[in-house]
Amino acid sequence: MKIIIKILFLLSVSFSALFGQLLPVTNQYVLNQLSINPAFAGNRGALNIAAFYRRQWVGIPGAPETATLALDAPLLGSKLGLGLIISNDKIGVTKETRFMSNYAYRISMGDGNLAFGLGAGILTTNTAWSELTVIDQGDENYLVNSQVFVVPDFSFGVFYSKRNYFAGFSIPRLSNYTFNYDKNRYAVNFDPGQFYYLFNTGYLISLAPELKLLPSTLLTFSPEERMLYDINAHFIMYDRIWVGASYRNNRSVAGLLQFAINNQLKLAYSYDFDFGSLGQYSNGSHEIMVRYEFRYKIAVVNPLIF
Repeated sequence: MKIIIKILFLLSVSFSALFGQLLPVTNQYVLNQLSINPAFAGNRGALNIAAFYRRQWVGIPGAPETATLALDAPLLGSKLGLGLIISNDKIGVTKETRFMSNYAYRISMGDGNLAFGLGAGILTTNTAWSELTVIDQGDENYLVNSQVFVVPDFSFGVFYSKRNYFAGFSIPRLSNYTFNYDKNRYAVNFDPGQFYYLFNTGYLISLAPELKLLPSTLLTFSPEERMLYDINAHFIMYDRIWVGASYRNNRSVAGLLQFAINNQLKLAYSYDFDFGSLGQYSNGSHEIMVRYEFRYKIAVVNPLIF
């Protein structure tokens, strides 16, 4: 079957990036760590609703797009936190939707808290082959959309936090999938050798009464892949404005800006650029976030309740 060369190229680029897209990591994970760690659920002590949208490799048709809605809150009078994540990824003509519920149990440790979290949900995926363009008459008969596949999804995490420090460890995907073409279905397995292990940490430094610095890092490790890392630095001014930058060893840099409109509503934007070989084909990637915290009376304005 002959497919337009441009479409083939775009698909090859998209699927080669599938690993990075499948992991729930964004430029703005520091602002809402529920996206990478189920143990963060309820950590802020209030009901939070956050919406994310990421468009990757702008200028390349069929490049990855991600939309995410995240909610979390503590259970009043208990040490439990609950969270919910609904995300939709589109790569080329393939769509993946994730529904994940998160449960966290928190215990006090000195002046900090240690939380253990579990996530459970489902993944659905399908490929719209009919959206491809063909050259030869009759080839469209081969472009039959795939059925919707549903597989279970699990995650695990540990998160420690105090007033000016946090550290987390998580496994965002506790299950692996291999497609069986003979049976036309996915086979589920649990192989620790194929898991991706995430560790992140950060420390808040007070530089002046109205200026703080938050350096942080994120490590991503898999036995079958090379280690990836982010090095981040965020300046927080007047507890309202965040300005930050990030470097990744996959040859990309990112900038971030967050503004607190009031004590509950926050807006954030980030831009990252790949300065490797892919950079010559795209205009970078954009990501926006809107977060609302249902806390109406705050004694001290503090956006850093890790």
